[in-house]
Amino acid sequence: MFDVALIVLFALVANFLFNKLGLPGILGMIATGLILGPSGFDIIHDGTLEGLKEFKTVALIIILIRAGLGISKKTLNRIGGPAIKMGIIPCLIEGGAITLLAWQVFGFQLYEAGMLGFIIAAVSPAVVVPAMLELKNGGFGKKKEVPTLVLAGASLDDVIAITLFGVFAGLGTGQETSWLSVLVGVPAGIALGALVGALLGYLFVWFFKKFHMRDTLKVILFVAIAILFYDFSELPAVKNTLPIAALLGIMAIGFVILERHDQLAGRMAAKFGKIWVFAEILLFVYIGTEVRIAEIALSSVGTGLAVLCVGLIGRSAGVWVSLIGSQLNFKEKMFCMMAYWPKATVQAAIGAVPLTLVLSGEMTGTSEETAQLILAIAVLSIAITAPLGAICIKIFGKKLLVSH
Repeated sequence: MFDVALIVLFALVANFLFNKLGLPGILGMIATGLILGPSGFDIIHDGTLEGLKEFKTVALIIILIRAGLGISKKTLNRIGGPAIKMGIIPCLIEGGAITLLAWQVFGFQLYEAGMLGFIIAAVSPAVVVPAMLELKNGGFGKKKEVPTLVLAGASLDDVIAITLFGVFAGLGTGQETSWLSVLVGVPAGIALGALVGALLGYLFVWFFKKFHMRDTLKVILFVAIAILFYDFSELPAVKNTLPIAALLGIMAIGFVILERHDQLAGRMAAKFGKIWVFAEILLFVYIGTEVRIAEIALSSVGTGLAVLCVGLIGRSAGVWVSLIGSQLNFKEKMFCMMAYWPKATVQAAIGAVPLTLVLSGEMTGTSEETAQLILAIAVLSIAITAPLGAICIKIFGKKLLVSH
């Protein structure tokens, strides 16, 4: 409890100071994790760090629920096509560009390059979604629903990245992988996630209409079911059979509640907004603790910067391609490109997986040095793109998007 109190106190002060400087407050929270965590004074106990790691999933679920409760059917009909393309094309282009660079230029084996490519290719919903909700609540980009377009695409993006990372990791450990099953399984997993989420949404609406309870209890029940749904989708047996897009499904729950019972959705959104005040602190402090400066060797910085530059150029090009034919103007497209830069959540979660596989003997064809380099680049991607993206969203969001 002492650690949590210390984290909250420091994070609130840092949030205030960064806002005073005109910078995103979340950077202050990330800085708090960096300073108090292993890369700084190392005063947060291991048990607390493990607790933060578990809680970050809950925080991510909460912000996605908030996002889902704010997306109406009318809005979804307007942004559906571009959102799907935004969730697929940028990730594939960025991951493919990094894979090609690491394979042909830096001498990685193909599966090593693919693992690196799709670790880095995932956008961070933890950074992007709260920023989009803030802009949305301020009325920025409302006419064309630009913030909603970005946050909807971000939830799909991670599904693609994590699935393809798993394919390349499977190749590295000698597992047989069928690319046909990937081509069929990814869309099926997305559809299944949305379907399960929609069914849960209808079930919630029926249950809450039939059984009266306080809104606080409804929120607790919502979060508990969402966590169980997410954890079920993460079971190895489920992931290896048919990956379920649980994050998208969680947004779908909120979407259905809004469509079927808008008054309830409004009350629950207000409750989740209050919970997010605390959840946000622990989520971004956790991200800060995962920026392990000691793991970024000086020899890896040049390679890492090259990978990130190529990746961000590829991602930006992918966003532009995704928005061809949309109603967005030049400024709005530029904003979408910048909003898709931040990386944090997925990189913190799976950046160390290749090293773990090497040390456990499951991936014998990869050297420990290469696995360490992949981890170092993942850490570097958080350290550079999370602040860069957050700053660009804060500065340019209100300049490039029209307020209505």
